[in-house]
Amino acid sequence: MSTKNMFKYLIKVKPLGLMYGSSGAFLSPENLVGHSRAKFPPDAATLSGLILSAKCYNNQNEDTLANKEFKENLYVAGPFWVAETFPKTLYIPMPWTKIIGGEKKDRDEWIIKDDKWCRNEDNREEKQEIKPDYNWLKINDWNRPVKNIVSNESMAKNPWEFLPMLHPHMKDDERHGREENGLFLENAVQIPEDISLIYLSTYSLESGWYKFGGENHVVEINSIKISKDDLIIKLLNQPIKKSFALITPAVWGSNRLSFRSPQTSDFPKIKLMLTDKAIPYRHRTQGRLSRGRYAVPAGSVYVLEEPLDKSWWEWPEEWFPNEGISLKKIGSGLCLPLDIKGLA
Repeated sequence: MSTKNMFKYLIKVKPLGLMYGSSGAFLSPENLVGHSRAKFPPDAATLSGLILSAKCYNNQNEDTLANKEFKENLYVAGPFWVAETFPKTLYIPMPWTKIIGGEKKDRDEWIIKDDKWCRNEDNREEKQEIKPDYNWLKINDWNRPVKNIVSNESMAKNPWEFLPMLHPHMKDDERHGREENGLFLENAVQIPEDISLIYLSTYSLESGWYKFGGENHVVEINSIKISKDDLIIKLLNQPIKKSFALITPAVWGSNRLSFRSPQTSDFPKIKLMLTDKAIPYRHRTQGRLSRGRYAVPAGSVYVLEEPLDKSWWEWPEEWFPNEGISLKKIGSGLCLPLDIKGLA
């Protein structure tokens, strides 16, 4: 794929009120202390469907040449977010090589030594197990060491909060709650007023209010034009050498099986990897639900045996599953080059 189709817009999604973190997954009245599946923010497939609906499916003649070209060249990726206090600063997932906890002793960085992962030698603290408290990073400090990220206060936690919401379970034939076993819990998401979700897109969406996500929440959407000089585009244009980190979940493999990397002979062997457990992944295309898959989570770090020398834009469509649409079109495995100390 040519870089001429590079993302040209930031799609800014501002939720109006609470949003649900999942749909379905009802809980029984006996289990009111749990949560339903927490899936938030909505993935890029949600926005892609909205753009297609607004641009193509409202057109009576869906098979026009213009519509076909639009569908062929629509690429969407995310989610990311931005705070109004830093309107030009995009927050993207933190690479797993950066370990930043709340206390100074809970900060470190993974480096490579003798072809193995090793905690940074510069950290003289006891090598205790630590888990990161921060999972988002300002894109400005993408390739900087942990000490610089902390001094610049570039790290962030999830800015939203999950809240359990108690709902009535409706009767099958009436819009009235059931007399017995009539309650269930679901996760609602509360987002501060100054926080907006951000997605990358090759096409704009007319500004306005839209229903967004499976629960049809009303959101305000604006499209912001970006240029080749914007930092995110400069980073995405850089070819991947031997190391990179995902900034969106990655689904690779066949249409039936999920793998940690593209299952093709032209993708270099993985030498080292930092990741977490796989996450469930599913999307809906033209009213049909895709096969349930597993994705490598955003933030995962790959170290390859040989340089790839291709940016994500140049990765062939054949590396991605194609179920209705190529998953590359909804941002699967979007990644940036990552500097790792000790990597030859």
